[in-house]
Amino acid sequence: MLFDNLLQYQIDNLLKKLNEGVISTMPLVLNEEQNMLRDAAKDFCTNNTPITQLRSLRDEKSDEGYDGETWQQMVDLGWAGITIPEEFGGLGFGYLGMGVVMEECGRTLTASPLFSTSVLGASAILHSGTEEQKNQLLPMVAAGELFLSLALEESAHHNPYSIGTTAEKSGDGYQLSGKKTFVLDGHIANKIIVVARTTGAENDREGLSLILIDADAKGVQITRTIMADSRNAANIVFDNAEGVLLGEEGIGAGVLDKILDTGRILLSAEMLGGVQECFERTIEYLKVREQFGVPIGSFQGLKHRAAQMFCEVELSKSVVLEALSALDEDADEIAELASLVKTRLNDTYNLVSSEGVQMHGGIGMTDEYEIGFFLKRSRVCEHAMGNSAFHRNRYGLIQGY
Repeated sequence: MLFDNLLQYQIDNLLKKLNEGVISTMPLVLNEEQNMLRDAAKDFCTNNTPITQLRSLRDEKSDEGYDGETWQQMVDLGWAGITIPEEFGGLGFGYLGMGVVMEECGRTLTASPLFSTSVLGASAILHSGTEEQKNQLLPMVAAGELFLSLALEESAHHNPYSIGTTAEKSGDGYQLSGKKTFVLDGHIANKIIVVARTTGAENDREGLSLILIDADAKGVQITRTIMADSRNAANIVFDNAEGVLLGEEGIGAGVLDKILDTGRILLSAEMLGGVQECFERTIEYLKVREQFGVPIGSFQGLKHRAAQMFCEVELSKSVVLEALSALDEDADEIAELASLVKTRLNDTYNLVSSEGVQMHGGIGMTDEYEIGFFLKRSRVCEHAMGNSAFHRNRYGLIQGY
């Protein structure tokens, strides 16, 4: 109830600012180029990265966890550099462009380094890196030659400022000591962006810095972990490992907020793709599965549940589009919208994937049917970069509660 009241407050506040001319109206529709990109992404993912590919990677216990040939095709399409400015070798197509690609990847549960490298990694360099670092690293990201991972979490719960990993200045670099968990694609990264503490106590917001370190540097121990959704993460231990400062020392929290909000919004766009695919598969099953001589979709109880899912999916579409537009506009409301969209997609993906498995009945619980892959993916995404409880609390704090 509190979150619903806060949501209404947010809507009223935005309308007030629009009327006062404080912010400009953002067109919540895709333009012709963005629609063309969506169509191309849909065609590519349908034909090149179906869920059967993820199943094969899982069953074959792939060392990388993604298909190298498919990734190179994605790079050739320019996806790795969609959000990277042209001056650094990217397309400069914006976050709405990346959003439609992530959405189509979410429909087929595409396994690739796109999110960890081209969203989180590229965002960290863009927001924090020096001009020299941008010129050196971003063209390599856009060309698909450099894999990046953001090492943030240190416990089972998302808590971005609770950082115990330390970085001490040593000559021209920094020595890292500590450990990180749930590092997305950490086992394939060439370089790791580590959130470390250079000053202050463990839970202080101030005193955080971003340290860039080679994955094969001395004192770095990486252990791959395969998540429930068959995707990749890693646990990493740093033992006096040598790295370099990314940007400026001690002001990492403000930059980290921007990186994480960008990640939350783009991850929500991927989740939206999974939500829509799961919903559409479930509705199709309700039309063809018969019981007592009639389609089970004709049962009133299932109609009501399907109608509720439809409403939640439509709301999710709107809030994802608004959040992506806010990123492109560099709006003042990005933090609020990031928590709003992540909460909405956490809850919607949980609902639709759970209902999808239940409405498929017993066969929905088997590995033979792909509907269960969406449920597993939803649970991992739900806790990545903050679950709903975290973001409801954050949203309230931002609004002054």
